Amino acid sequence: MTTDEVRQLRHDDEVRRMLQDLLSLLTDVLDIRDVFPRVSEIVAAALPHDRLALWLPRDHEIHVASNDDGPRIEHATGGDSDEVTATGFKLIGDLAREPLGGGSIEPPDLREQLLAAGYRSFLIVSTSTRFQPLHLTFWSKQPNAFSLQDVTVARHIATCVGLAFSHQQLADAERRAAEARARAERLEMRVKSLAAELDLQSGLGRTIGHSPEWINILKQATQVAATETTALVQGESGTGKEVVARFIHRASPRKDGPFIAINCAALPEQLLESELFGYERGAFTGAQQSKVGQIELASNGVLFLDEVTEMSLSAQAKFLRVLQEREFQRLGGTRSIKANVRVIAATNRDLRKAVERGTFREDLYYRLQVFEIAIPPLRDRRRDVLPLADVFLKDIARSFGRPPAGLTADAKRALLEYSWPGNVRELRNALERAAIVSEGGLIAPQHLLLPTRPYAATAETTDLNEVERQTIGHVMRETRGNKSRAAKRLGLSRTQLYGRLRKYGIDTADT
Repeated sequence: MTTDEVRQLRHDDEVRRMLQDLLSLLTDVLDIRDVFPRVSEIVAAALPHDRLALWLPRDHEIHVASNDDGPRIEHATGGDSDEVTATGFKLIGDLAREPLGGGSIEPPDLREQLLAAGYRSFLIVSTSTRFQPLHLTFWSKQPNAFSLQDVTVARHIATCVGLAFSHQQLADAERRAAEARARAERLEMRVKSLAAELDLQSGLGRTIGHSPEWINILKQATQVAATETTALVQGESGTGKEVVARFIHRASPRKDGPFIAINCAALPEQLLESELFGYERGAFTGAQQSKVGQIELASNGVLFLDEVTEMSLSAQAKFLRVLQEREFQRLGGTRSIKANVRVIAATNRDLRKAVERGTFREDLYYRLQVFEIAIPPLRDRRRDVLPLADVFLKDIARSFGRPPAGLTADAKRALLEYSWPGNVRELRNALERAAIVSEGGLIAPQHLLLPTRPYAATAETTDLNEVERQTIGHVMRETRGNKSRAAKRLGLSRTQLYGRLRKYGIDTADT
């Protein structure tokens, strides 16, 4: 065996032992940064170097280095990084004679700093991990310290390091996922706790509903409640915007402070400003004495502005100062008053369109829209209809002083099929009327008096007789052949209905 062959065998043995020691070290490591100096010591037996660094090209930064002997690369893009990713390695024999490479590097005088620190050559190899590529850089203070024969060994080392780094990334990902699950569970428990607490109350502030859409609304409300952030609640009339606002108040650090609600649409311009800001004596005709405004009354608590789009431009300009400077002046006053309030605004209109029309200030829009909660209409969360109906009927019965009325199966079906353009408010009103009409008995569809949908013909026709025939047939089926109810819904007398049934050959037995 020749001397070169003996030397090669010895080198191969050193590489094999080095890789075994390296794998043994990295087997139980969850964060490679904890053992990276030891990694450098082990691999130096087969591939001598003065510094080892793990570089993440996607993040453009050094993740960890074996020592602090040398300049820190703060940022790098293109150039060497792209070349190494494409070819798998890069070799510089003498930094004093060869350029560092193209691309953007911070600090820009990195080559000069490396030479000043004594580094002359380096070898970079690339490998892939589960989540992203990494580069392993071997730095040496000797010129021409590395050759092409070292690339294979360096790649084996990089593979081992990459495997350990993948384990670290998996552990980090699992930790983040566990933390996210824990936060979600805590949030869900907080939502349930607050909802249960508010559900024990009657009237305003009750959070009734089990649909995913409603639970998501309560989660958003719980998240923003813990902050002082201004919230904007949007949704159709009757969807429960004030309920959400009260939920935020109850879940916030200001829960012991007042909750002051003001409907901007219910007050004329001058009266709205005086209600919001208050006024000093003599501020206008009839102002016989000073009055505290709603902003002052809401101190240490929450000010809820309902239908905020109805606020005049003058009031908007003054209220913008409240949000920006946290201070205001009473009408006719000269003294600035601190506004220690949290603002929750609500609207059933599109604020962006109001801004485009020039009826709402854009700067105020952005101040209010820091955290937006969009409440879906009741027709988009039908799972909440029957739970809401059950609670409303109990509340109504309590106010009547009698047992709650029940719902027939047909009444429940009617409630679920109706589109509820007036949302939760319309549902309660319909049930209250039905509870009165049913006189405490079971509520049937006729007690609800829900508007029926237009009876569309099965095929488009302009034949009035055919339209009438299909309409009568539809109503007879809905009323299960009850001629009195059908006549009432059609606006006909029983005699007129009988005549039309005979005219169109409608068999009441079929209906």
